[in-house]
Amino acid sequence: MSIRGVSFGPAALGLLGGALWWWAVLRWALVPDRTGLVEATVAAGGWGLSLLPVHVTAARRVTRASPRRRSGAGSGPS
Repeated sequence: MSIRGVSFGPAALGLLGGALWWWAVLRWALVPDRTGLVEATVAAGGWGLSLLPVHVTAARRVTRASPRRRSGAGSGPS
């Protein structure tokens, strides 16, 4: 992503998003009477996104020590 010729990598965007989330959470916790819909949405949305990778990861496959033999390959030396 680039803004006015300055390019940001995924790490910079992650840090920016994390800082924005912490700002919203701390503002919501420390000054609840002055917190608006934006802060509540950012805080709840960031928390929801933190749960996403746990449920989206692919299941690990169980590997076998030896591969299956092809049909008609016969048996190996004993």
